[in-house]
Amino acid sequence: MTYEDQTLRDLIESIRFAMLTTRGSDGMLRSRPMTTQNTDADNPDAGERLWFFMSRSSDPVSELSAEPRVNVSYADPGKDAYVSVSGSARIVDDLVIKQRLWSKMAEAWFPKGVEDPDLALVSVEIDEAEYWNVKESKLVQVAKMVKAAMTGKRPTDMGEHAQVRGG
Repeated sequence: MTYEDQTLRDLIESIRFAMLTTRGSDGMLRSRPMTTQNTDADNPDAGERLWFFMSRSSDPVSELSAEPRVNVSYADPGKDAYVSVSGSARIVDDLVIKQRLWSKMAEAWFPKGVEDPDLALVSVEIDEAEYWNVKESKLVQVAKMVKAAMTGKRPTDMGEHAQVRGG
């Protein structure tokens, strides 16, 4: 899938830190904080997938190898911006992509560099995404909520919400 929604791209790039949810062998869902490695909107796979560096020996890597369906969620409560991505994850052994995505932050976790045998490059191909992006100030939001409470009607126009699906 390629998502063309610029708001979705901008939200993911601006939040950057995500919670990656995998399913363990016991069937339980587990979420862990991860740093999204996507850095360049002009790269060939922009909008198709999310990239993460992980330890090959970690639980998430073994879990996604057994069950590739994952969820990646982003939240910036200060800006009232939220994103949920559903997709399929896989390990990609591509030194060129690793080098393109490499950063000093990644080096902090993998001091042996892009050729570290423990470094796994994980691709999450986006099947579906949904976002909520409230652009009004907190004061405007509160006013709308008070009005809704007084009138008994749900608040309307509380920001931008969209679903983006693969075809």
